[in-house]
Amino acid sequence: MADSKNKPGRFLLDLDRTDYLSIFDEFSDGVLVANAKGVIVYYNHSMSLIDELNPDDVISRKVTDVYDLDDSNSIIMQCLASQKPIIDEPIYYRTRMGKFTNTIHNVMPIFNKDKIVGTICFVKDYHSLAATIASMQLPGKDQQFDSESMTFERIIGEDPAFVDAINSSRMAASTPSPVMLFGETGTGKELFARAIHNHSSRSTKRYTPVNCAAIPENLLEGILFGTSKGAFTGSVNKAGLFERTNKGTIFLDEVNSMPVGLQSKILRSIQESKVRRVGALREIETDLKIISSVNKDPHVTIADGTLRSDLFYRLGVVFIHIVPLRERMKDLYLLVNHFIEKHNVALGKNVKNISDEVMALFKTYDWPGNVRELEHVIEGAMNIVGTDEVIHIQHLQTHFSNWSVKNKPERSKRPEKQPGAKLSEDHSPNLIKEKSAHEENIIKNTLFENKGNISKTARSLGISRQLLYYKIKKFNINRDIAHPV
Repeated sequence: MADSKNKPGRFLLDLDRTDYLSIFDEFSDGVLVANAKGVIVYYNHSMSLIDELNPDDVISRKVTDVYDLDDSNSIIMQCLASQKPIIDEPIYYRTRMGKFTNTIHNVMPIFNKDKIVGTICFVKDYHSLAATIASMQLPGKDQQFDSESMTFERIIGEDPAFVDAINSSRMAASTPSPVMLFGETGTGKELFARAIHNHSSRSTKRYTPVNCAAIPENLLEGILFGTSKGAFTGSVNKAGLFERTNKGTIFLDEVNSMPVGLQSKILRSIQESKVRRVGALREIETDLKIISSVNKDPHVTIADGTLRSDLFYRLGVVFIHIVPLRERMKDLYLLVNHFIEKHNVALGKNVKNISDEVMALFKTYDWPGNVRELEHVIEGAMNIVGTDEVIHIQHLQTHFSNWSVKNKPERSKRPEKQPGAKLSEDHSPNLIKEKSAHEENIIKNTLFENKGNISKTARSLGISRQLLYYKIKKFNINRDIAHPV
């Protein structure tokens, strides 16, 4: 693809023929190809996992319509304008569906002769990259320090249900029984898993996190169980993560994303405390503390066939529910202060607080990305706060301001301010009611259009099935008789 006669960093591709792009289908990196107008013509599976978007909803749309960016801050659009590659650029962005992501981008212009016809963008998710590197290394000083630094005392929250989850995790750490953590994406399942390991008798041994959703299906079995020489072309004798973590703790994150066929092999390995490398005949004994997580209600995933019931009962001996941020809003102020202190140190800032207007806005938001999203919003604001000691609305940039603008009453409908009178704020109870009513109507209409099918409705709305179930319950919607309004 790259042409040696061309300038370094340039690709020569014919975007009228995209069949060759299938070579990127199984890349572990996200790959996105856009044409000269910034319209996406290729979007691989890894990119869809990073963004949590359906490729069918992305292809043929302009990048600035998919991401909460414009021509000035989209590096794809910048690359098209400059016709120069952008290498190892750390980017913090938000999709139009509300997913926040920290990534590392490499974007290169695509030329047909001397005319720019598009860009090709390679994307690494920062958190997945860090977890993968950590899981592939043997325990060392740096890894042990990182692991040992997370304790139950460092998990922020005073909500009674959240405290119950902490106490249950603390007790479960002292037993050999498997633990399953149930919580939406961004609720802190990884923090709980690390704290359980550090509080256990295995704390000096290895802790291995495995993101089951981020590893391609055809590689997952070999990564977990290892491979035997001759099992397939190019295979070598190599221990898998189960074997390398022996005597320690393995964390299977989002185990419901694992192929059902592989789930049966996981179940057998756990029950017998043995693993068999791919292509091998001999079994190897293991001694592991198994922690797993699901980001959807396990009973729902069992019903739709994505999680084996026998694996759930084996992994969920101790089942702990971590409540989403919207259900523990009393912890919001604690978390905001914690993240401000954390990023003051990291960024060399002196931020003291957020404004009352920002706090009121935070309280009206559903936080689909939970605590992780809150931290990203605070971190993003602190990057542009300058010397200010208070975060204001204008510091939220595209991460939050677009949402607030869409949910504000139109100016034409606001009463004129009389001398000496004070207008009610945009975050008044009326705004909250209007937003909720509008959201309820959209859900009802979409359910009706999809004949009550939860999966199709969730895809149409761009949200997870679990979040849709939550909203159906919140608004007391009967999906079997939902009608347009």
